[in-house]
Amino acid sequence: MTTDDLLELLRRHLPEIRASLTPAQFSGFQDSVLRLRAAGDDARAVRAALREVRLALRPLPRENELRRKLDQVRGAAPSAVLPDADRLADLIRLLESVDWPTLDPASAEIARAVRNRLLTAPARGPEQLTGTAAENPAGAGLIRLSDPEHGDRYPDFQFDPDTGEPRPVVQRINRMLLSDQDPWGAADWWLGGNTWLRAAPAALVGQVPDTRLTEAAAALLGDGGW
Repeated sequence: MTTDDLLELLRRHLPEIRASLTPAQFSGFQDSVLRLRAAGDDARAVRAALREVRLALRPLPRENELRRKLDQVRGAAPSAVLPDADRLADLIRLLESVDWPTLDPASAEIARAVRNRLLTAPARGPEQLTGTAAENPAGAGLIRLSDPEHGDRYPDFQFDPDTGEPRPVVQRINRMLLSDQDPWGAADWWLGGNTWLRAAPAALVGQVPDTRLTEAAAALLGDGGW
């Protein structure tokens, strides 16, 4: 896939991107595309900007076609790096014209379905946290999901079942996945199927070496590629 191929995908899937990201997430996506323009003809800076674009799109539902295509090329360097200036300018104009009050119903429904699925996973409320997690949940590197019916929820896989303390490998990977900025995307990584691990990462905590889980998260981030 070339950089121009990616730009065309972004243009075609902009309605789903807009519907699936929060305003703050969409703003981060816009910033990543602007950094791509600022990179100019510096191939190294372009690659760095492309990684930021991909990371900005991690909150997309796994069911989303664009997300699936990005996963297929994850970690691979683009076959042609420098973008066509006119194509990039067209995408930026579209991004700047996005009207947030108008959402694509189908894409919004997919995003709601993903969140509902994640909220069905075993979790505990703030009153059930103990030790360091209770003292400072945000500082403990925990995923916190906001449930409209039950308030804040902390998925159970994050905690040692004997001590109730956060698992160090989960804390480390949560920080890699920027769970404080994108808790839904981080939760989806842990609780969804993972082709690299051939299982949901959350089901493997304590069952496989911590390094294997960390390597799987690093593969998502695609160090050295997109």
